[in-house]
Amino acid sequence: MYKILEAKQLATEIKLFVVDAPKVAHACKPGQFIILKINEQGERIPLTIYDYDSEKGTISIIFQEVGKTTRQLGRLKAGDELQDFVGPLGKPIEVTGSHKRIICVGGGVGVAPVYPKARALKNSGAEVVAIIGARSKDLIILEEEMKAVSNELYVCTDDGSYGEHGFVTQVLERLLQSQQKPDLVIAIGPLPMMKACCHVTKKFDTPTLVSLNSIMVDGTGMCGSCRVTEGGQTKFACVDGPGFDGHLVDFNELMQRQVRFVEEEKVAMERYEKMEGVKENGSCCLKNDS
Repeated sequence: MYKILEAKQLATEIKLFVVDAPKVAHACKPGQFIILKINEQGERIPLTIYDYDSEKGTISIIFQEVGKTTRQLGRLKAGDELQDFVGPLGKPIEVTGSHKRIICVGGGVGVAPVYPKARALKNSGAEVVAIIGARSKDLIILEEEMKAVSNELYVCTDDGSYGEHGFVTQVLERLLQSQQKPDLVIAIGPLPMMKACCHVTKKFDTPTLVSLNSIMVDGTGMCGSCRVTEGGQTKFACVDGPGFDGHLVDFNELMQRQVRFVEEEKVAMERYEKMEGVKENGSCCLKNDS
């Protein structure tokens, strides 16, 4: 079992957990992920490693409550335990020192996987320019943390409630037009946002790395559920990624694959909410009867 040492609310339905997982912490590198299972009957879900401390033996993960399992995960608190916590999985980002200027773009919860990459690149001597964005101010996360690992930081919101009014792609295009061309752009967030970023960077012939959150099952390349097409070739996000060349990814195919279990997810959420409602009502009744 893996104990949750800290549970923190970062924004609306976005939480950070610090988990006691020494073996994972000792082996992980920036860009990798874990797969966890809440209990014996639970679903296995992949989550990016936001941070790690090899000395303390801890792994920090950030997630948004968007489905049944993440909603259930969000109900846990410090002191609770997870059944499984497997990792590190996937290929880490290559930090060679050859990149002199990087633009890191994070959208929504995508800021979490951007952070360790930006930190590693900054520590390697690269100049890091960061752009983070969300739909509104209450969904912006890790602003101070990103500021600490960036030479420049731009914050924007879709509704203009904080920072610049607009999308991360607008800031990205402006920077590509007005500043020194970067060696690399890293873009992580919702699929439409990553696709849009790649459309912008392709016009400037700027290499772009994206991190794909394909639906995974086993995380070892055996099941084939997380397959993606990169440059006409079939790859698996769990073992070949999660980082891929954004200009070669077939985003249209990937977005179609991502919605293939929408109905099942809806049913699972409805059942979970109904079950939780029964529990809450039952406990209320017990309190009233006493």
